[in-house]
Amino acid sequence: MPIRSCLLGSSLPSSTSFAVFALGAILSMGLGESLAQSTADSQAKSQEGGQPPAAGGVNTGGVHAPILDKERRPITAGGFVKTGPIVFQDIAEKAGLTTWKHTMGTPEKRYIIEANGSGVGLIDYDNDGWLDIYFVNGSTQEALAGKSPAPKAALFHNNHDGTFTNVTEKAGVANERWGVGVAIADYDNDGWPDIYVSNFGKNRLYHNNHDGTFTDVAEKAGVALGNWSTGSTWGDYDGDGRLDLFVPGYIHYDTANQPSSGGPGISFSFCQFRGVEVMCGPRGLKGESDHLFHNNGDGTFTDVSEKAGVADKNAYYGLASAFVDVNNDGKLDLLVADDSTPNYLYINKGDGTFEDASYASGYALNENGRETASMGIAIGDYMNNGLLDLYNTTFSDDYNPLYRNDGNANYTDISYQMGIAEPTIPFLGWGDAFLDFDNDGWKDIIIANGHVYPQVDRMSWGTSWAQRPLLFRNLEGKRFDPVPPVEGTGLAKVVAGRGVAVGDLFNDGKLDAVINVLDGHPVLLRNISPDKHHWIELKLVGGSKSPRDAVGATVYLTADGKKQRGDVISGASYASTHDPRLHFGLGDATTIDAVEVTWPSGAKEKFAIAKADQIVTLVEGKGTKP
Repeated sequence: MPIRSCLLGSSLPSSTSFAVFALGAILSMGLGESLAQSTADSQAKSQEGGQPPAAGGVNTGGVHAPILDKERRPITAGGFVKTGPIVFQDIAEKAGLTTWKHTMGTPEKRYIIEANGSGVGLIDYDNDGWLDIYFVNGSTQEALAGKSPAPKAALFHNNHDGTFTNVTEKAGVANERWGVGVAIADYDNDGWPDIYVSNFGKNRLYHNNHDGTFTDVAEKAGVALGNWSTGSTWGDYDGDGRLDLFVPGYIHYDTANQPSSGGPGISFSFCQFRGVEVMCGPRGLKGESDHLFHNNGDGTFTDVSEKAGVADKNAYYGLASAFVDVNNDGKLDLLVADDSTPNYLYINKGDGTFEDASYASGYALNENGRETASMGIAIGDYMNNGLLDLYNTTFSDDYNPLYRNDGNANYTDISYQMGIAEPTIPFLGWGDAFLDFDNDGWKDIIIANGHVYPQVDRMSWGTSWAQRPLLFRNLEGKRFDPVPPVEGTGLAKVVAGRGVAVGDLFNDGKLDAVINVLDGHPVLLRNISPDKHHWIELKLVGGSKSPRDAVGATVYLTADGKKQRGDVISGASYASTHDPRLHFGLGDATTIDAVEVTWPSGAKEKFAIAKADQIVTLVEGKGTKP
């Protein structure tokens, strides 16, 4: 496989190159052979499968000086401007979403189980052509013990008039467990989207009954698991036309023996941040393994994790995952974002197994050769060169790495040279996505942020518990610029953001964003960008040899001299699922020159679309529907 060439020294990925260079520099400067040997031993141990030496409860890039705005507020909760481009407006209350609230543990966040928050999924559950919203909820110790009512998840039906109605009880999708993530897809190819909810405790697979209700079939299907599951993903990894399920695990956790500072077997170093006592973990805690479930086609699944080579024997702390073809060979590969441990990139070998190319690809570490506290994954072709790039969110005191795809799944961390690293350092990022908010034909980046330690509000560190979202505008693939947070607008909304899902909620050709807020009400960022650019949205329907919802399909659209790429993905962000329809901004173009689809079946097909500014359905082998 060509990707192995980087292991032979011909084209080392940037993270490895930097580590080798740094190690050589240390030796040549005579700064201590023991230090160099320690670094080498650490990297060798990582690549042999063991977890690297831990230096605290969570991995960060080190201590950074506080950044304050003119009002002496941390930049994470400030930095507002009075005038500027207005892109988003939070209309959650007007839309009826604030009748629901997320709950997870106690406000003190003494334990890590209480702080990670939950995801959000966009789903057209009734097939009326309008996106509905599913919010995962957390829980409390009292609820788990049966001493208080359990917090409920929420399914909001889109009323087509800018408002939503809570239909959770009727739909039967309240979950009422300690909820984390949601992955939405049509796993049984019946034309109706289903919902997989990952929990601490047993997971749920809600099968769509086609009448506005769902039935939990997780136990019967064999995908209930247990303990702590996180951001799952659906994808047909073996090309049999049926969607398989990957479920990452986070921490093997016991609520009867929760880790606390000074507790048995827990070093104080795992329970501090900048020298202040905080909740413990994830480092120092036992990781939970990952699971790949093969779809048997009869409503049941078989765990093939070990056979496929994706079981995570290192027991890293998985938070997000995505099936997507990163090397353009027509087979779905697998990405896993791991907290405080190296990320995974598994290359699909086409025989039911995967090759662990995490280090060889350059995705395991950042450009400094260091693992990050990865929370979410954004996937998109920001350069419009046909290659999928990756953007991970990380902990505060570290930057979010942007991994450029150099071809054949070789990735280079280019965050600093793209101007996108330093602005993110004070923020603690979660859900993220590539999106073309202004329809200019270039994919921008949105990030939901929020801290995990309430103690930060009492310290002068330049960060905060509640944080504003970030939006970076793509300048024709050459650089990203922060879009300023104008007072009173959506980008100035300060919350404990977690999961984020992006989609066209109002069918107006502009991409909106929904944020699930830890211990708070949701945020609905409606796109009110004043641009007059054109657009097209494509809903894909697979044929007899592809998944019905076309998860895993790739579309290349050419207009106005640009060839853009879009992929149908179920999962990614942080524990969330985006709009399954593919959105393309067209700039000033009013005509579309070409649309080419590579279906999951392997079939390639061209479509002609007469005009812009519409939502079009593409059916494998059968043409278009308006």
